Amino acid sequence: MVTRVTTVAFQGIEAVPVDVQAHIAPGLAALVLVGLPDKAVRESGERVRAALTASGLGLPPKRITINLAPADLPKEGSHYDLPIALALMGALGAIPQDALEGYMALGELGLDGRLAHVGGVLPAAMAASAKGMGIICPRASGAEAAWAGEDVDIIAVDSLVALANHLTGHQLQARPQPVRQLIAPGDLPDLADVRGQAVARRALEVAAAGGHNMLMVGPPGAGKSMLAARLPSILPPLSARELLDISMIQSIAGELAGGALSDRRPFRAPHHSASMAALVGGGLKVRPGEASLAHNGVLFLDELPEFAPNVLDSLRQPLESGETVIARANARVSYPSRFQLIAAMNPCKCGMAGTPGHSCKRGAACAGDYQARVSGPFLDRIDIRIDVPAVSAVDMIGSAGVVESSADVAKRVATARERQHRRFADAGHGHILTNASAPAALIEKLVEPDRESQSLLLQAAERFNLSARAYHRVLKVARTLADLAGSDKVARPHIAEALSYRLSFGAA
Repeated sequence: MVTRVTTVAFQGIEAVPVDVQAHIAPGLAALVLVGLPDKAVRESGERVRAALTASGLGLPPKRITINLAPADLPKEGSHYDLPIALALMGALGAIPQDALEGYMALGELGLDGRLAHVGGVLPAAMAASAKGMGIICPRASGAEAAWAGEDVDIIAVDSLVALANHLTGHQLQARPQPVRQLIAPGDLPDLADVRGQAVARRALEVAAAGGHNMLMVGPPGAGKSMLAARLPSILPPLSARELLDISMIQSIAGELAGGALSDRRPFRAPHHSASMAALVGGGLKVRPGEASLAHNGVLFLDELPEFAPNVLDSLRQPLESGETVIARANARVSYPSRFQLIAAMNPCKCGMAGTPGHSCKRGAACAGDYQARVSGPFLDRIDIRIDVPAVSAVDMIGSAGVVESSADVAKRVATARERQHRRFADAGHGHILTNASAPAALIEKLVEPDRESQSLLLQAAERFNLSARAYHRVLKVARTLADLAGSDKVARPHIAEALSYRLSFGAA
C-alpha cells in the first residue's frame, strides 16, 4: 500500500506541488529515495529515521521506497524531511492516513524529532491557499504561513510527537497569527542630517519620485553613501501587492526573521567583492541574489568601479526587464528584480580628480582608466548622473537651520507618485507605478514635448550622441520633474534639467 503526502518544490518564487509516496515491502532492509533528489534530500533518510526513533516509532526491517513525483523535477532542500516522515508514519499506522489529505507539509527535522524553520513557507502557503488546502509546518514558520489568509488551515508544531497528538485529536495546536514589523519613519536615517549638497538632494528627490536609477560621482567623504542611505526615508510605504512580492522572495531566501513582514522597502548594499551569483542569483542551489532581494526597493552599489565588470554587466538585463532569469541545463528559474539602482563612485583611483588644488600623479589616465571599468551599456541604463563635490566646514555652517527633513521631502514624493499612478491608470496601464518603469512608446505618448523642448532635445542628441534609450530616459526624468512641479505638461525647463542630470558625468 502506498501512502501519499503533498509538499512543494520551488521554481523561482513559484511553489510546484510534489507528491511524496511511501511504500513498505518485504525485502532487504533499506530506505531508498527516488525522484531526482539532491544531496540534502538524500540525507533526509537518515534524519527521518533518527527523528522517528526519537519519537518512539522505529522503522521496520523492510525495503522502504520513497518516491518524489513528478520524477523529472529536481528536488532541493531540507524541507522534504517532514512530508517523508509523515508518509512513513501514515504507512505504519501511527497517524490516520486520511488526516493528511488536503494538507501540504514542509519542514526540516532534527535527530530528536523537533521541527526547524525552513525557507519558502510563505510561497508554499500561498500555493496551498490557491488549491484550497491547508499547510503543516514548523512552529517557527507559522507566523509566516499565516500571511496566506484566514481561510488557510495551518498546523504549526514543534515536533513530530506534537503533530501526531494534534492529528489524532489528543492535543490540538492553536492557529498561528501573522506578525508585522512596523518601522516608523523616524527610525530611518533622515535627510536633515545632510548639510550642503543642494544639487544632490534635489537629484535624490527626483530619483525617489520617479523610481529612477542614479549615479553619484565625488571624492571620498563627500556624502554619497550618506545620501543613498537616506533614500528609503523618502520613498512611499509598500502597497499590499508589493509587500507580498518582496516577502515571498525573502521567504525563499530564508530572510523573514520570525515570519515578520516589514512595511518598508528593502535597501540592499552588497560589498564590491560580491560574485555574479551573489548579485543576480544562482549558485549550486539556485537562490535569489541581491538584485531580487532589492525588488520594489533600492540596490546600492558603493565603489562602483571596484565591482568586477562582468558582475556589473550581469545587471543589465534585470535593469531593463525587471526580472532575473537563471538558465541551467535542466532548469530555468526567474525571480522578480524591479529595483531602483543607486550607485556611488570616486572620480578616479586616488579619488580626488577635479578637486581644486589637486593633481593626480598619473594625470588624465587616473580618471580615464578608473571610469572605464564601468561599461557604456551599463551607464546607458542610469537616468541621473550627478557630481557630488566635497563639502567644506563653511558649507555645513552656512546650511545650518535651513535643511528639510525626510518627512517634508517624502510628502512631495508621495504626491508625485500619486499623479503618476493616476495617469497610468487613466491610460489603461494601472500596473505601472512609476515613470521609470513605463515603456518607451507610452512615455512618448504621455510626455509629448512642445516645439521648444523638441528643439532642445534635438540639439542635445546631435551634440552628445544620445542613444534611443538615453532619449527615452531623458523624457522619463522630465516627466517626473513636471510631476514634482504639479504640471500636466512637460515644458522646456523640465527637459533642460533632465538633460543636465543625464550629461553630468561624461557623455550620454
